[in-house]
Amino acid sequence: MYKTVIFDLDGTLLDTSTDIMQVLNGVLQHFGIEKITAEQTISYIGNGARELVRRAIGEDNACRLDEINDFYVREFAKSDNEHAALYEGEDEALRAFSAAGINLAIVTNKPQAAAAHVCGLFFSGYGFGFVQGQKEGVRLKPAPDAVLAAIEHFGADKADCLFVGDGETDVLTAKNAGIDGVSVLWGYRTKAQLAAVGAVRFVHSFKELEKLVLGD
Repeated sequence: MYKTVIFDLDGTLLDTSTDIMQVLNGVLQHFGIEKITAEQTISYIGNGARELVRRAIGEDNACRLDEINDFYVREFAKSDNEHAALYEGEDEALRAFSAAGINLAIVTNKPQAAAAHVCGLFFSGYGFGFVQGQKEGVRLKPAPDAVLAAIEHFGADKADCLFVGDGETDVLTAKNAGIDGVSVLWGYRTKAQLAAVGAVRFVHSFKELEKLVLGD
């Protein structure tokens, strides 16, 4: 059984793509930039807000990146996340992990204010003891900084830790942190995309993840 499980957020614990798209498109409209599609939104997610905005505004607006990104971060922090939802079987799995005394953490490239807000809305009842989003002085995933901080926070042994994510960045984060990783297939990337960056372990549902974590 794993004693510490560290999760990515978007596409792993929550389907937030619609909320991200709506806020981002509102920002793009504010600056007179063409809106993006749901497919584009999903493909742009995973490397932090700044990279999401950079991809969305295109090279023609690169000189305005700082201004637009700052505006987006402020707007997203105010989002009510009305379209976000847990995945099938997630509530049961998280409750099982908490009941088993497993340390639970979230490490995301979402801005810290937005990450804290979302976690307060959806995850306050599951015992997450560490939530780290994008913040000054901490490198984004795939750098291992936040994952290592979570491990230190819990006083955990790396051999007992598992990182769970849906993106290429998450595969590399687990590798860079020197811990086991598993890629979920209900998120924003395909199995082929994940395998291309070295993913070798996959789960198709939270029920499968529950069995993996608890050792059943």
